[in-house]
Amino acid sequence: MGKKYIDSLKSYDRSKAYEAGEAMNLVIANAKAKFDETVEIHVRLGIDPRQADQQVRGVLVLPNGTGKTKKVLVVAKGERADAAQAAGADFVGAEEMIQKIQTENWFGFDVMITTPDMMGVVGRIGRLLGPKGLMPNPKSGTVTMDVTRAVQEVKAGKVEYRLDKTAIIHCPIGKKSFGQEKLLENFNALMDAIIKAKPAAAKGQYVKSVTLASTMGPGVKVNYSKA
Repeated sequence: MGKKYIDSLKSYDRSKAYEAGEAMNLVIANAKAKFDETVEIHVRLGIDPRQADQQVRGVLVLPNGTGKTKKVLVVAKGERADAAQAAGADFVGAEEMIQKIQTENWFGFDVMITTPDMMGVVGRIGRLLGPKGLMPNPKSGTVTMDVTRAVQEVKAGKVEYRLDKTAIIHCPIGKKSFGQEKLLENFNALMDAIIKAKPAAAKGQYVKSVTLASTMGPGVKVNYSKA
């Protein structure tokens, strides 16, 4: 651990769960890197991710965005391709884009959006896209006929949250430079979405713990008692 990290650990009680506003201020104060650190939320849920009826997954456009401009590739033809271009997609194409990924190992994009009719073509490179988390999925809004809306939402700061194998959701909620107020708005919006996504099969305490952290800073526990 570096000197800045060790100093940060001395600035608060690691065993204590702070109110969200106070926790956010601690995270911001301890984000001491020379770059604008990302603030992330880590939510442990009291459900079993191995059960199909206990999955938590969704998408949300954060009120204040993420602070990162994502590069979008849209795989579509005709009018949908034109619409994607007009909406601000960084790359638009059809089979030639799939070929570029296959032959050149090109991954100069953060999100791939496609129309349902092109999924057969996209599926050919599923083994390349899947491990990188780039495979389009209807649940995440990246397989759609409304490519205009999909592109605009990604550019506006749409995030996908999903439960991992250890029953934890990890998700960015903005940059240190946003300040406490904007980060709290994003925090509350995401937590509300996670609460609404509670599976019917979930029993007992749903939210086990909530932790906030910056890219290079230590985690701060949040006292969250809405679920």
